[in-house]
Amino acid sequence: MSRPEWAPYGVDLDRPNAARVYDYYLGGAHNFAVDRAMADQALADWPELPLIMRANRAFLRRAVRFLVDAGVRQFLDLGSGIPTAGNVHELARAATPDSRVVYVDIDPVAVAHSRAILGDDPCVVAAQADLRDPAAVLDLVRREGLLDLSQPVAVLLVAVLHFVPDGDDPGGIIAGYREAMAAGSYLAICHASADGQGDRAEKHRALYSRTPTPMTMRSREQIDALLKGFEPVPPGLVHMTLWRPDDGEDLPADPGNFPGYAAVALRR
Repeated sequence: MSRPEWAPYGVDLDRPNAARVYDYYLGGAHNFAVDRAMADQALADWPELPLIMRANRAFLRRAVRFLVDAGVRQFLDLGSGIPTAGNVHELARAATPDSRVVYVDIDPVAVAHSRAILGDDPCVVAAQADLRDPAAVLDLVRREGLLDLSQPVAVLLVAVLHFVPDGDDPGGIIAGYREAMAAGSYLAICHASADGQGDRAEKHRALYSRTPTPMTMRSREQIDALLKGFEPVPPGLVHMTLWRPDDGEDLPADPGNFPGYAAVALRR
């Protein structure tokens, strides 16, 4: 296929990409035919997937609003993906114009789009790095000079840890960031789970095995273990739609149909 002007050279147009599939589910335009084909195949088995992705995005919105209310003005968004409406800097700065955000993603397409959209904004940076290497990411953050790690910061791991396999030690990765976070910092996490999903979760994992980032869905107990060293704020680790829903929000009759758990947790 011909390469769109927005796609950086070196990006594989013939293999589906998790960030671009997510963009398609959210109604974005930064995806290729191969991504849409994979998404459509997944939708045949799991028609609710776009609703699940939007519920994940809604959690991000509520979490950032909570963090701003808690006094956080610095955000490190790991695995930030392709920019869509309702990004962290838009959400945070709607309430506090002095908020600062560093977006980090391993995908060059996501980073290229972030930089194009952000332009010359001095309070936001998009950088390409692998979140699985906390030392390298934190060194990059310090060199950028936008975030002061001696002060509270919110580390966001939203819809990304399920792309980190057990062999890469996700708990150890989070610990690497935790050790660099000042007291009063927060971790926000939203993680896919196969709990109660049966065969369709297996089919979903099989689809993602075709991408460079296979999916590792985890149980609630496994996700809870990733919060070691943090103190979850109420209501704790819950289905994503149940984490501090907005007043009057139309909640699903069965939150288990949205197979992901979410939490915001304090670093003491």
